[in-house]
Amino acid sequence: MEKVKNIAVLTSGGDAPGMNAAIRAVVRACSYYEVECFGVYKGYEGLIHNEMEKLNARSVRNIINKGGTFLKSARSNDFRTEEGRKKAHDNLIKNSIDALIVIGGDGSFTGALKLSEEFNFPVVGIPGTIDNDINGTDYTIGYDTALNTVVEAIDKIRDTASSHNRLFLIEVMGRDAGDIALNAGIGAGAEEILIPEEDMGIDRLIESLRKSKKTGKTSSIIVVAEGDKSGKNIFELGEYVEENLEDYEVRVSVLGHIQRGGAPSCYDRVLASKLGVGAVETLLEGKSQVMIGIVHKQVTIVPLTTALGKRTHKHDRLIKVADITSV
Repeated sequence: MEKVKNIAVLTSGGDAPGMNAAIRAVVRACSYYEVECFGVYKGYEGLIHNEMEKLNARSVRNIINKGGTFLKSARSNDFRTEEGRKKAHDNLIKNSIDALIVIGGDGSFTGALKLSEEFNFPVVGIPGTIDNDINGTDYTIGYDTALNTVVEAIDKIRDTASSHNRLFLIEVMGRDAGDIALNAGIGAGAEEILIPEEDMGIDRLIESLRKSKKTGKTSSIIVVAEGDKSGKNIFELGEYVEENLEDYEVRVSVLGHIQRGGAPSCYDRVLASKLGVGAVETLLEGKSQVMIGIVHKQVTIVPLTTALGKRTHKHDRLIKVADITSV
């Protein structure tokens, strides 16, 4: 790979708190190493339509504390096509861009890898998704902030649950990964936690709630990841529980997109800064088709193919902790 002189950065897929901090780190690392940096607006869609501009250290002032992404994000159906990726590559060459940094999740990394493979173009990924569902890194940017948001919301809902002797089913994000549900559920003292990785069965849930009632619990919190395997959506699940547990008055709360927003936590700001600097340094070292992650508190480099592989996260210990602490 020839010496990198110009680097572009984009954010893609769902936004996550800390993306702005990562962009800031990329831009300022480029400035530190005397490399030009270009920001691409609206993700791959902006790449196809040549929506980019040069950024400098002052362009990213006062954004480290802001949620979302000032570069914007968008889904791009055109980039899924070979023709769309060719347009994106043509615009990179037209602007003399030598390498691309993509901040996003698995869908964003899939696009980056295809672009790199088809046109032999250097790319590096930074994991930015609240779901924490990327292989090869202990944490993704935005996950810690989302956890704190969910715990704060559940704490407030518990006040109402206790006041009215109600059972609340609270749906959190996590279509394929239960990290938010499991950790927030333990942190907020939930009685039961339903996650995609474990199918506990509705009958076991009902039995567990009956036992809780017998031990004197007058209200309960059940945290449900949106991808749980009960076979029912959160509202159907609520109706089923109410039909089979007459003693409980059931309410459903879907936290939705509040989990994506808000100022990033200190942890996410520091993580984003580490990974942003690491991405630039990795490109300058001549590496490509890799993701910058964090494992055992150390910044690591893993192939994008590994990042897109089956997750090796194990929840067994946390599930046992949840069972023990919810008796």
